[in-house]
Amino acid sequence: MILVAVIFVATYFFIVTERVHRATAALAGAGLILVLNILPLKEAWVEYIDFNTLLLLIGMMIIVAITARTGLFQYVAIKAAKLARGRAWLILITLSIATAVLSALLDNVTTVLLIIPMAILIADTLGKSPFPFLIAGVLSANIGGTATLIGDPPNMLIGSAAHLSFLDFIINLTPICIIIFIVTLLLLLLFFHRHFRVRPEMERKIAAFKEREAIRDPLLMRKSLIVLGLTLAAFTIHHRLNLPPSTIALGGAALLLFVSRINPEEIFKEIEWPTLFFIFGLFILVGSLEKVGIIEHLTRLILRFTQNPVAIILIILWGAAFASSILSAPCSVVAIIPIVRHIGIQLNLPPSQMIPLWWALALGVGVGANGTLIGHLASMVIAGISEKSRTPLTFRNYLKIGLPLTLVSLFMASLYIYFRYLV
Repeated sequence: MILVAVIFVATYFFIVTERVHRATAALAGAGLILVLNILPLKEAWVEYIDFNTLLLLIGMMIIVAITARTGLFQYVAIKAAKLARGRAWLILITLSIATAVLSALLDNVTTVLLIIPMAILIADTLGKSPFPFLIAGVLSANIGGTATLIGDPPNMLIGSAAHLSFLDFIINLTPICIIIFIVTLLLLLLFFHRHFRVRPEMERKIAAFKEREAIRDPLLMRKSLIVLGLTLAAFTIHHRLNLPPSTIALGGAALLLFVSRINPEEIFKEIEWPTLFFIFGLFILVGSLEKVGIIEHLTRLILRFTQNPVAIILIILWGAAFASSILSAPCSVVAIIPIVRHIGIQLNLPPSQMIPLWWALALGVGVGANGTLIGHLASMVIAGISEKSRTPLTFRNYLKIGLPLTLVSLFMASLYIYFRYLV
C-alpha cells in the first residue's frame, strides 16, 4: 500500500509540475505498477482500463479531425463576429456561444485550437487586447464541454463508469450549464465593460470579413455535417439500440473516413495520442490504488466524517472542483470515480440514489476546473496559443478573473444539485 502511494504521488508530482510530459509520467508510473506486479497486466486490462471511454475518444477525434479540414470552425467564428456587426461586447457574446456549442457537440480542445486564433485576429483588427476573448474562450469551452457526454473526456469517463447515456447528460447537466454560461457571460461583460469601446472604422473592418472564403472543402463539409448529425442522433437513442457510445462514435468515424476518401494515415496523425495514453496510464495507476485498498480507506475516512447525503454530495462537488483545479480534470476524475463507487457500496445505495453523486462529480470536475489555467486541457491549449498575442494568458492574470467566476459557478451548481435531487 505504501509503495503504491509513493508511486502515485510521485507520478502526480511530475504531471502537475510538468517536469516531463504528462503522458510520459503516467505511462512511467503505470509501467512501474505492472513491472512490480502490483497489478498484473491481465487484471488491469480486464477490470480497470475503461476501453469504452478510450474508443469513444478515438471515434470523436477522427470525426472532429476530418470536420476541421473543411474550415467549418473558422466559418463559424467569422460569422459570429459579423453577426455582432463589429461591436466588441457583442462579438465576445457570439464567439462565446459558438465556442460553447461546438465544445458541447464536438470536442472543446479542437474547438479552441481553431476558434481562438480567429478571436485573437478579430481583437487585433478591432485594435483591442485579446485578453477578454481569451478568458471567455476558456470558460465557454469548458462550460460547454461539461454540458454533454462527448464534450470533455471527464464526462466520458463518468458516463462509462455510471452507465449514463448521452440523453442523461443533456437532461441533467445541460440546463445548469446554460444558466452558469449566461451568468458567466454577464459577469465578464461587467468586468470588461471599459474594454469594449471601438472606433467605427474598426467595426467596418470586421464587417468586411468574408466567411465563405474560410470553407476549404464544401463537399466534405456537407458529408461531415451529415455524419455528425447521424452520430449525435444515434447517441440520443443508444440505449434503445443496445449499443455503447464508443460503438456509435467508432461507427460514425468509420463512415466519415469511408465517404471522405481521405487517407486514414493522415487523420490518425491528428489524433491526440498523448491524451489517450495519459488516460490509459491513469487507469492503471488508480486501479492499483483500488486493488491495494487505498480507495476503500479514503472512502471510510469520508464516511467517518459524515454520512449525511447532502454533506457527502457537497464534499464530492467541491472536493472534485479543488482537485481538478490543482491536478487537472482528467487526473481528478479518474481518481475520484472509484471513491464515489465505494461510497455507494459502503452506504448500500441503490443506483437511483447514486445519480446525484455522479452529477455532483461531473459538475465539480467540469466547472471547478475553470478555477485555474491547468484545470482543463483546453485552458492550457488557449494559454499556449496566446503566447504570441499582445496580452498572453498567464496563470496569475487568469486566476484574478477565473477563480471568482468559478466560485460563483460552484455555488450555483450546489444549489442546483440540492433543489433538483435532494429536496
